[in-house]
Amino acid sequence: MEQDKNILITGITGLVGSFTARRFLEEGFKVMGLKRENSDLSLLQDIENQIVWHEGDVLDILALEKAIERADYVIHAAAIVSFAPKDRNRMFKTNVEGTTNVVNLCLDKKIKKLCFVSSVAALGRKPPNEKEAHHVIQINEKATWEESELNSNYAKTKYLAEMEVWRGQSEGLDSVIVNPSLILGEADWNKSSTQLLKFVYDEHKFYPEGNLNYVDVLDVAECIYKLTVSDVSDERFILSAGQMMYKDFFEKVAPRFQKKAPSILIGKSLTGIIWRLEAIRTFFTGNAPLITKETALSSSHSFEYQNDKIKNTLSFSFRNLDESLDRICKNLLKKVYHDSPES
Repeated sequence: MEQDKNILITGITGLVGSFTARRFLEEGFKVMGLKRENSDLSLLQDIENQIVWHEGDVLDILALEKAIERADYVIHAAAIVSFAPKDRNRMFKTNVEGTTNVVNLCLDKKIKKLCFVSSVAALGRKPPNEKEAHHVIQINEKATWEESELNSNYAKTKYLAEMEVWRGQSEGLDSVIVNPSLILGEADWNKSSTQLLKFVYDEHKFYPEGNLNYVDVLDVAECIYKLTVSDVSDERFILSAGQMMYKDFFEKVAPRFQKKAPSILIGKSLTGIIWRLEAIRTFFTGNAPLITKETALSSSHSFEYQNDKIKNTLSFSFRNLDESLDRICKNLLKKVYHDSPES
């Protein structure tokens, strides 16, 4: 393997991991991936044979140690993202304990740099005061964590995982943390953030209050690459291209699918009823809830995650939302037509 060009990516089978793998392959890196025995490799079909595979996960210390042994750099993107109460314990174990394992082995093997893929959720959110209630609340990298009903269990796991990375830094590990907002990209739209696009495709009638912050997965992968190979260390960076109201976002997506956009605002009282009904439905069906208590609370407020730091550090420009949606929605429609019984 070429010296200093070996990189291990945990979570490589996911949206961020798969696009990050492509970006490093483009630059001539030898990419190693950690995967479970029955991992879904559909997002890596075109590059699967270019990856050196290691079987295991971040909770399997022996497998993780073997994978990290030959790496110069590590991208830690493996995580469970869920807002369902039943996933709480599993999420804490994977997201926090798994990160502890990664950090310890990076220190032990003297890795050149660790890039940890966190989330804007790890920056914490507190309920707005009376003056802030009807305004967009701005959050940057200097935000300090505060316990709040607006912080999901997922947010708590990412915050605690970040604490492990900061601990590693204090022990001599060069690392950077990226905090992406809602990641838009070509993926299985029954999973993670892509479900939001399927929500529009399925022509749901209701939309929530509040806003969303978004970023293209191509921009996330580019920032991860540039930060990892740079001299930047011991810093974290918000990755967010912008923010807009849910209603406006849905109205941008709907025409690209030739569907009707949601048109009925869900007020706070109705949202409370819906998440309770969803909890009952989930209990009997086992399916993931569309709305939980956590997501209902957070969607009723407006936050803006500021991106000045990453733009200034890397002289970086984020992609235009319309261009991103054109590409992503077109790709998703191709998959729908390809998978339909008539195709």
